[in-house]
Amino acid sequence: MKAGGAGLLGLLTEHGIQEKGARVYLAACREGPQTASELARISALNRVDAYRFIRQLEEGGLLRSDGGRPRRFAAIPPEELIELWIRRASDKLHRLEHGKGKILADLKQSLTRLDDHDTRKFAVLEGREAVSRFVGKKIGMAQKQVLLSTSGLLLASLMDGGVDRKLKEAKGRGVKIRVVSEITRANLGEAKHFASFAELRHAAFPVTNRAVVVDRMGALVFVSGEDGLGRTGDEQVALWTSAPTFLELAHDYHRRLWTTAIRADARFVELEEGERAVLPVIVGREAEPFQRLREVTTLGMRATGIRELRLNLPELIEAVASQLGRQVARQVEGRTPGEVAKSLSEFYESHAMGRLNVVKEKPLVLRVSGCFACTSSSPEVGRVMCPKLLRTVLETRLGTRWEVSKPDPTHHASRGCLFSLTPA
Repeated sequence: MKAGGAGLLGLLTEHGIQEKGARVYLAACREGPQTASELARISALNRVDAYRFIRQLEEGGLLRSDGGRPRRFAAIPPEELIELWIRRASDKLHRLEHGKGKILADLKQSLTRLDDHDTRKFAVLEGREAVSRFVGKKIGMAQKQVLLSTSGLLLASLMDGGVDRKLKEAKGRGVKIRVVSEITRANLGEAKHFASFAELRHAAFPVTNRAVVVDRMGALVFVSGEDGLGRTGDEQVALWTSAPTFLELAHDYHRRLWTTAIRADARFVELEEGERAVLPVIVGREAEPFQRLREVTTLGMRATGIRELRLNLPELIEAVASQLGRQVARQVEGRTPGEVAKSLSEFYESHAMGRLNVVKEKPLVLRVSGCFACTSSSPEVGRVMCPKLLRTVLETRLGTRWEVSKPDPTHHASRGCLFSLTPA
């Protein structure tokens, strides 16, 4: 009995039961149901300690009371206690096995992040040379990808600072290099240089924030320079940070630019082919471009002997809606679909374009009634124009692709048109 008691005492202490509490449990095993005072006497403990450990053992399920007066406490059988420990250990092992992947992933992610109180999370860099050296060093440490967004004016300065060489070396190590900028005739040579070793795209709208994102290591954002607060290129100030929220914002900004941008090779062809012919439509002088269109059409028909041309009206409507959407996007606000929709509703009302109401935000559903485009003589114009206009506004504002449902043609006059907008 002593040997068994000694072995059980060791198991009890291994499972977090203090030695005095283990003595109370063993006394109850030996003597059967006992009052608190009797257990204190048998265990050689003072009443205060005995009562405290009895309460702990009862809460842990090792002692059970009969509810009488005075209460008597009985120990659960040792074999039942050991079975309980086995089940708990098995459950713990099962959870550990099934959660191993997530545990390791969370651990790996936590090791790559700096603590919120770590003063090294942010670094302020001053001067062109200091910024260029720092960027070059970080690019040299890249393992997966480098994301660069910059205005077209500064492609040449990146070459002057040697950043292009560091990017080219990283490309040679297998690092993915993505650059989004404005490609114009003025920087065509520099753009072709970057396109020789990087994935380069032409931004659909101005790049207002210069940033470099290196893996998940950190992001560098320029605070000033010749395109900002600084009077000269040497008056540069940049901020480097590894803060997770800052990294997500920099990633998201680059993604929004990248999604709507044009491939560099297509942009090169566009620039080198020369100016596209356009017909500017100006308020008060709308007849002029259409007179020009009539002249071109008549000339072509006379030369070929064709007596009739059928222009694709939906394509023309979509071309007009696309330009209108880009113009409207510059005048509305918002960084989320709901915010853009609310601002667009106010724009519709203030410009007498009809009424636009947000029916649902998730998924985004809009109702347009009294629409400027749905006239009794040509309701098909609205059914083509409105979806394209709404889609263009969202894509221009948010930088992501969207799908817009076609409205029901049988209800537009009485109920307005419902549009469901979903990310593509």
